[in-house]
Amino acid sequence: MLTVRSARVKHARRLATRSFRAKTGEFLAEGPQAVREALTLAGTVIEVFATSDASRRYGSWRSGGLTWHVVDDEVLAEIADSVQPQGIVARCHDLTRTIASIEAIAWRLVIVCFEIRDPGNLGAVIRVADAAGADAVLVIGDSVDPLNPKVVRSTAGSLFHLPVVVERDAESALGLIRQRDVQLLAADGGGEAQLFDEAVDLARPTAWLMGNEAHGLPETVRKRCDQVVRVPIYGRAESLNLATAAAVCAYASAHALRS
Repeated sequence: MLTVRSARVKHARRLATRSFRAKTGEFLAEGPQAVREALTLAGTVIEVFATSDASRRYGSWRSGGLTWHVVDDEVLAEIADSVQPQGIVARCHDLTRTIASIEAIAWRLVIVCFEIRDPGNLGAVIRVADAAGADAVLVIGDSVDPLNPKVVRSTAGSLFHLPVVVERDAESALGLIRQRDVQLLAADGGGEAQLFDEAVDLARPTAWLMGNEAHGLPETVRKRCDQVVRVPIYGRAESLNLATAAAVCAYASAHALRS
């Protein structure tokens, strides 16, 4: 039986760091929802660590070729990132895509995250994009790693439902987006256009560019966009947080594209 000193357990624990994830091309999916969704993608899950209780609950997920380790609570806690683990963790192959894969994206609705630093925010945006039927999420610039354990948990399984493209070179990514037959709209509280203005044609294929939580989008990036659009504030709130703004913009586009 595996212990906290077992090589497999030490390896899995090191996947909490970005450098080791990049080196190995692996990451962890924690909790029953994430593990269930990971298992729907053939070849994604390398092995599963589960307590005896979780193994009884989710034993139907154990296929013939899947390596499944029944571990005690101490081992599970050593591997898991959350304070209160839910009994099951999967070690998975990296499923993010490179910028070269954008050729295969449908480009009706795409969410582009520019230098988003907070794991909870990025995870929530990926979940929103999935719910709104987006074709992909692009994570560009100096953003948090989409395979960060907190990001993975925050997506509530949506990480496994749509392509997530990572490109550290934001200029290169924006240049390639501009070559697509799609309008690039920046979501910014200081935008000259309002989301529901007639001048904002949401029925067109759209890439929504969401900026950094604290600093928004730099002027050089704003100038690369077709329009800078603000979400109207009808009450007394000063602004919307990133994930909420992404949800409003994504659903506005999704509704227009389906009307």
